[in-house]
Amino acid sequence: MSSTQSTYEVRAKLWKWSGGKGAWFFITLPARTSREIRLVDAGPPRRGFGALRTQATIGNSTWTTSVFPSAELKAYLLPVKASVRKAEKLVEGKPVSLLLTVRRAG
Repeated sequence: MSSTQSTYEVRAKLWKWSGGKGAWFFITLPARTSREIRLVDAGPPRRGFGALRTQATIGNSTWTTSVFPSAELKAYLLPVKASVRKAEKLVEGKPVSLLLTVRRAG
């Protein structure tokens, strides 16, 4: 029986997208990690945004979320909510170390 999830250690910068109402903060997963997620975890083409369920951990903060594919960046994006940014004292433009567990699709 194969595992139903994969875990990745990532270090990437936090950035802000200002569009629509309010601002959203994301971490763009590195190309290698995004490629592996696409090949190993994404499975067959998905409906909607192609989001994959994940659990993310930054410092002492762990939350359930999803990563979203960005055709423009050719990478997956991890949204980082305000409570995590505040608790972990995250700063836009600074690198963040995180542990990401992706639930395998299919």
